[in-house]
Amino acid sequence: MPYMIEATDKPGALALRTSTRPAHLKFLADNAAKLLACGALLDEQTGEGIGSLYIVDTEDRAEAEAFIAADPFSSAGVFGETRILRWRKAYLDGRSYLPPG
Repeated sequence: MPYMIEATDKPGALALRTSTRPAHLKFLADNAAKLLACGALLDEQTGEGIGSLYIVDTEDRAEAEAFIAADPFSSAGVFGETRILRWRKAYLDGRSYLPPG
């Protein structure tokens, strides 16, 4: 069952986010098979990254927790708050996953 992970940055973490970004992008590439979607959360005014959103195809919550803990943004201390929620696909890339009827 997929999990949605929303991780918001600690205040003042932009420089740390920027310096950790290459390792974070490598982590994402290495784990691309698990990712249904992911991307940065952006500040409305500046367009700068203020967090990350992931939809991860995992077997259980423990695997989702291990995934986010292994992200270099997490281990470097970029994230302040992280929420992990089960997610059910209804539509993805314009394709319906809803049961017929």
